[in-house]
Amino acid sequence: MIVNSLSLCYHNKLILAPMVRVGTLPMRLLALDYGADIVYCEELIDLKMLQCKRVVNEALSTVDFVAPDDRVVFRTCEREQSKVIFQMGTSDAERALAVARLVENDVAGIDVNMGCPKEYSTKGGMGAALLSDPDKIEKILSTLVKGTRRPVTCKIRILPSLEDTLSLVKRIERTGIAAIAVHGRKREERPQHPVSCEAIKAIAETLSIPVIANGGSHDHIQGYLDIEDFRQATAASSVMVARAAMWNPSIFLKEGPRPLEEVMQKYIRYAVQYDNHYTNTKYCLCQMLREQLESPQGRLLHAAQSSQEICEAFGLGVFYEETTRELDARRAKLLARSPEEAEEPAEDTSGIIKMAIKFDRRAYSPQITPKMCLLEWCRREKLAQPVYETVQRPLDRLFCSVVTVAEQKYQSTLWDKSKKLAEQAAAIVCLRSQGLPEGRLGEESPSLHKRKREALDQDPGDPRTQEPAMPGELCKKPFVALASGQESPLEGW
Repeated sequence: MIVNSLSLCYHNKLILAPMVRVGTLPMRLLALDYGADIVYCEELIDLKMLQCKRVVNEALSTVDFVAPDDRVVFRTCEREQSKVIFQMGTSDAERALAVARLVENDVAGIDVNMGCPKEYSTKGGMGAALLSDPDKIEKILSTLVKGTRRPVTCKIRILPSLEDTLSLVKRIERTGIAAIAVHGRKREERPQHPVSCEAIKAIAETLSIPVIANGGSHDHIQGYLDIEDFRQATAASSVMVARAAMWNPSIFLKEGPRPLEEVMQKYIRYAVQYDNHYTNTKYCLCQMLREQLESPQGRLLHAAQSSQEICEAFGLGVFYEETTRELDARRAKLLARSPEEAEEPAEDTSGIIKMAIKFDRRAYSPQITPKMCLLEWCRREKLAQPVYETVQRPLDRLFCSVVTVAEQKYQSTLWDKSKKLAEQAAAIVCLRSQGLPEGRLGEESPSLHKRKREALDQDPGDPRTQEPAMPGELCKKPFVALASGQESPLEGW
């Protein structure tokens, strides 16, 4: 999928700004539906991207950039390819170029964040920290312009003096970038401070490349007509909208904004269709609801702990069921191909006890999981700890786990979307085949509850209460408590 770099124009465009946690695929598609010409992804850090593998997700018809922990860091699709700008956080020219080459076949342009004042960006010398190092700015942008086939841009803030700002942007222009976005505030200023239309205008009148005005949501932009007023006030070529679009992406519509309920339902549909993580979906919806978060619907959203519960809160329960069934059928069709087509090695699975089981978190106590029950049973029977062997299928990146207990292997025949879910399913197969409690709600497991009560009665500082950490590999390890720093698609385990 190659995008013609000459097809992207930065003149007279309505642009969705890069926003952390907001600029994921569902929001970008929604903004395009409502009239945005160009959409930026959220800032993604170069070091994180360089750990990713590019994966074609046939089930979703997307291209995914997947981290070693199997989190999708960046997801895109054909619909936005000629309009999406990949924004990176970087402080190193060579890393920046490596990232650009990783994603350039799947995006329309490459942007470097030089304006974010937040610590998570500046502490690594990225974002607004670059503004104090013009030599590094020049090296990064020059390297990108020479080394990638996509148009290169950057996004900056204004410096304390206009003279220094103009000197910097002239130097930036000489690197050969296609356009520059300017947030009309200084590094230390926040949305409550007035945006400097005069500074953006001075930059626009100084440079020959397109200048994209940003920062007008608080003071200037409440509706579609305000976007053009802001453009004229800054003499900019285009306008980039951040928070006003986050609150209601239909601000890009000439006819005026659509009702928020309609906008949120459309967003949710995209989120489900493209398997967006529910925590990200929930965050974006909360930004749209704003002062309505205390409404009955807002409270339902706040309580939601899955994409299905979010859909039910907005009257889209049937849509969720139909869409997930369709996605499951699509995956099953892909998996029905021969092993040669799927590039999946055949395995000798003789001697494995199998059941078609999935772990549904809502059916179990948050404090007691099937893996905990199985571990407790093994301890009581003086057996070796369960050993989980988990594999991931390249075709759809689903997981399957085999647990070995007393030299017998157990496996669910259903593949799951995370390693942890697959391991829980394998534990359930073992427990059910032995007729043992598995921790379901309403089910009693006296010994497990007794151990918990004993642990509560002990001094937390007593070393006897601390389980020794067990060494283990990623896909083959004794069961141990998850490290607190690990991220999980299911919170509260």
